[in-house]
Amino acid sequence: MNKKSSKTLSRRGFIGTTAAAMAGLTIIPRHAVSGLGYRAPSDKLNIACVGIGGMGRSNLVNVAKSENIVALCDVDWRGQTLKVFETYPGAKQYRDYRIMLDNQKEIDAVIVATSDHTHAVISMESMKRGKHVFTQKPLTHTVYEAKVLTKAAAEYKVATQMGNQGQASDGSRRLREMIWDGVIGPVREVHVWTDRPNNGLFKTYWPQGVARPDDKPPTPAELDWDLFVGPAPTRPYHPAYHPFRWRGWWDFGTGALGDIGCHSLDPIFRALKLKYPTSVQAVSTLVNNETYPLGSIVKYEFPAREAMPPVSLTWYDGGLRPLILPELEAGMKMGTGGTLYVGDKGKILDDTILPSSLRKSYVPPAPTIPSSPGHEEEWILACKGGAPAGSDFSWAGPLTETVLLGNIALRMELKERLSGLILKWDPDKYSFTNMPDADKFLHCEYRKGWSL
Repeated sequence: MNKKSSKTLSRRGFIGTTAAAMAGLTIIPRHAVSGLGYRAPSDKLNIACVGIGGMGRSNLVNVAKSENIVALCDVDWRGQTLKVFETYPGAKQYRDYRIMLDNQKEIDAVIVATSDHTHAVISMESMKRGKHVFTQKPLTHTVYEAKVLTKAAAEYKVATQMGNQGQASDGSRRLREMIWDGVIGPVREVHVWTDRPNNGLFKTYWPQGVARPDDKPPTPAELDWDLFVGPAPTRPYHPAYHPFRWRGWWDFGTGALGDIGCHSLDPIFRALKLKYPTSVQAVSTLVNNETYPLGSIVKYEFPAREAMPPVSLTWYDGGLRPLILPELEAGMKMGTGGTLYVGDKGKILDDTILPSSLRKSYVPPAPTIPSSPGHEEEWILACKGGAPAGSDFSWAGPLTETVLLGNIALRMELKERLSGLILKWDPDKYSFTNMPDADKFLHCEYRKGWSL
């Protein structure tokens, strides 16, 4: 991306009437004093974060290097949340993001790092109020939500970014350049795999393939369970859902594909110029209506793009992976997670060109894609009037839509029918053309009182 100076004035830039008036303020809302051409010496964004016990904590560390942290919000005031409160003692503390947005008009930008099922409602409410938004991956819980947020970001003209930080790496840029240079010829297959939700030695990151618990332990006093449930159907509190273990439940998370897909598929989409698939199919271990399966394989088919041929993209999770390659050399192996590009002239396994004869003879092109200043920094610069961030919602929305289409092919209600049928997707009609009743899984019904 084109690096722009952080001194660039934005639509919501600082101004002041006199130096004396400026001296009397410790935090100046950018939107309250914009348009007259004066730029305050600091020109710092006033940033709020919703969901601070997990990835939000890391995002805060990165933005706090240069910006003001003015508000912190989390439904659970235990553990890591309390540590973050201590780290930023000047920030006001909230449980409900709506109250936070009502009370603190000086907020310029919001980081959303909550459970997947609340990403869309919090991001939308922030954008409606003119706030720039950084939302953790996956951008949304449903395909429809991703489409709506993409449109809203353009409508409200705010700077956005999805939290798939790998897109800012130099490695993904060099890979792109090699594939565009034709190192392995036209690419017709890609395989990508992860051990999630497993972590080796029979340990798991979160539960999948399990039923809803029957017991009803007391809700911790520090947790606002109703706010956690948010737009999802009401259910009793249980530690099987929170903290963090929500990811494997249909109502709250997006499973292994939603968790890792927006990371792993991003460089593939950029290198091969992908957007929407024409079809999706899946096989898996046993599925129920509560959690995602323990392991699955999802295959997408994409049409020809520009000078590139049609390509199939196959996803594996739960420890499943492609069969061992005959080109593997001594000491090499198919790890617990990886990516394999298959071209007419050779293969790329992660960052290794195969076979060795091709790798040894190939001279990579000189780098042409500029380095990123950093994932969060891209967003900060965009908020201040710079170029759009690398994973702004115009990019992240369609990517998330495609990732989450794969989860629809895993639905228990469709599994038997899909054992003999490949789901055909038409992005223009926004429908599964050969099974329109599967369209109901593009979104979910919100609990009363919640909406986009």
